[in-house]
Amino acid sequence: MAGIAGSTLCAELNRLANGGTYPALTDFLDEQGAANAWAGTSGLGVVGALNIKADANRQPDQYKDLFGICNELASTTNKSAVDALRSIES
Repeated sequence: MAGIAGSTLCAELNRLANGGTYPALTDFLDEQGAANAWAGTSGLGVVGALNIKADANRQPDQYKDLFGICNELASTTNKSAVDALRSIES
């Protein structure tokens, strides 16, 4: 399930960390905790996980920094950075 427009960054990160569905509010992690939990599903850090979401064939020596990868995700989806994050399935 893609994210819901208007939801917060923290909610979107929790959705990704929870396999694509929003957890109960009582189970929410803070933004950093949710980002780390989601990234852990790929065995990569947050920046690495986002780079792989942008291009599954991208090699670590080609990874963009957080600012660069957020801009890339936003530009490839024609959405704002937060809306681009919402569009990630999991």
